[in-house]
Amino acid sequence: MERSEPPVEPRPTVSLYGASVEYALHCMMWLIRPREKPVSARDLAAMQGVSPSLLAKIMPRLEKAGLVESTGGIGGGYRLASPADDITVLDVVDAVEGGRRLFECREVRRNCTLFDGEPPAWSSCGTCGIHAVMLRAERAMRAEMERTSLLSLARSVRYPPEFQAQVSEWFDERAAAREDARVTAIRAGAGRRRGPSAP
Repeated sequence: MERSEPPVEPRPTVSLYGASVEYALHCMMWLIRPREKPVSARDLAAMQGVSPSLLAKIMPRLEKAGLVESTGGIGGGYRLASPADDITVLDVVDAVEGGRRLFECREVRRNCTLFDGEPPAWSSCGTCGIHAVMLRAERAMRAEMERTSLLSLARSVRYPPEFQAQVSEWFDERAAAREDARVTAIRAGAGRRRGPSAP
């Protein structure tokens, strides 16, 4: 009787760009539509079903790169700093990932054991062929992200019109609830300062 081989576990995939890029791009797309009140990071997190602590790391990077503007306080939040057509996918990727390179050449060609630790000049003359391929691939990838604006990316996503209205209403309701909480807190603070009323 033949023994069957155990199933081979699939190798986990490792992507060049992490989930932070995906969340950042979604946040930026939610900010395209102008709103009376800025959108809070907490609301952006809730909209995507992600931890607010993750967006608390992502949004300041986007702000530092000049892609979003923020206002503080209980009614504060984020808005796009430029028109969506002027912001590229590459701008967002570089803001979040810091210009991560596709490939890092280690000049392995110099390590051949036959060189006995002293690689001849010809062994590393010119750009490594492997590195050259990776550089071309990286340039093509970055060019595609640079030519894709945030606006064109958002237009490529097929949302029914009623969903866009639901999203706007949801963000507006959350902003209104924050404003109500702010006003309630102010009134409660004023009441404490006045002290108890005389009998």
